[in-house]
Amino acid sequence: MSLRPDLIECWLFRVSPPASSASPADLRADAERLEILLIRRAPHRIFPGLWQCVTGGVEAGERIPEAAMREVREETGLGPDEIEAFYDLDLVNQFHEPSVDGIVTSAVFAVRLRTDAEPRLSSEHDGAHWHDLDEAHQQVIWPGYRTAIERIRDDLSEPERAGWFELTLDGQRAGSE
Repeated sequence: MSLRPDLIECWLFRVSPPASSASPADLRADAERLEILLIRRAPHRIFPGLWQCVTGGVEAGERIPEAAMREVREETGLGPDEIEAFYDLDLVNQFHEPSVDGIVTSAVFAVRLRTDAEPRLSSEHDGAHWHDLDEAHQQVIWPGYRTAIERIRDDLSEPERAGWFELTLDGQRAGSE
């Protein structure tokens, strides 16, 4: 039996060009080049001022990875032209939400963007900022958010390891027939 999540979370990150003579394939050796985009919830929303990743609901009949890509477009204006890779972080967050008097689940994804990609925010957010990994880890509030940032650091900063998490933009396992 499968379980459909209530929400998706999608972390946007970019890897800036090497500052040293390090090989572009050796991202772990120059991990400070990896930046995470945090967006700030607008004052009229629940949790105003919270710095977060792209989040949103899964619509009826929508595939879960499609929901992640739709929310990225809606909340940041970023699409296929700015995306270098799409990943399933193999992570599901669960938390109690008093407004629904229940446990909410969220499937977690990540998108690697071109280095020149910049968000164009929707009315849901009033700020955006690129942070290095340590700054992003300290800036976010929820434990599940910190775990997602750790997964990006540990699993997506090595190209050979990242390949196991990669999806096509339509949500299929990359390299699958």
